[in-house]
Amino acid sequence: MSRTLRYGGRTLALTASALGTLAVTAVPAAADDQPTAEQIVADCASGAGKCSFNSPEIGQAYLGKPRQVSELLYNCTASPASQSMSWADTVGSSHSVGGSVTVGGGIEGIITASVTATYNYTWQSSHTETSTFTVTVRPGEVGWISRAQVMQQISGTWQTHYDDPKWGHYYWFVPDVVTGPAPNGTDGKHNAVVVESRKMTADEKKLCSTGSTRNDVFTR
Repeated sequence: MSRTLRYGGRTLALTASALGTLAVTAVPAAADDQPTAEQIVADCASGAGKCSFNSPEIGQAYLGKPRQVSELLYNCTASPASQSMSWADTVGSSHSVGGSVTVGGGIEGIITASVTATYNYTWQSSHTETSTFTVTVRPGEVGWISRAQVMQQISGTWQTHYDDPKWGHYYWFVPDVVTGPAPNGTDGKHNAVVVESRKMTADEKKLCSTGSTRNDVFTR
């Protein structure tokens, strides 16, 4: 995503009965005087700038990459072994300008207000799920639980207004893309929880052949 900044000068309207309306626009700032996109969004988060997230567009939902959400289960026995395992998964949001979107932070509130006003849709910057699943692992293998979350992207433009010119202007504009969790079933996509397994490595096999884990099933 391009981090190109667009700036705008405050427009002053002067009216006179004979002359109509005169518009005076600030002179563009030099390139060296321009802030980074991160600086602008940081001002939005801190409240140093009066910000809005304009024209949000919600993209098509998709299934994110699966990731491990449980401990590893090692089967050091000669038979398939099953064990009930608890798992927990929290998926947050990030944006192309400055990393993660902090829950309860200034950025989160602005995005939520913009998306709600435009789509009457409640956007959540974070989603947590927990459950218990039975994992069956073959002899000499390692098993674990993975989960994939339905995700969605929201593109828009940050507009920052300063009471006094900053970097030479009252207004700055920054394009951004926010990626975060979407409700299960959005656009026909569904969260997925799967059991995965692999062969033990040489070092892991040593754990089975020595110590208290011999002929046992253990987690790590």
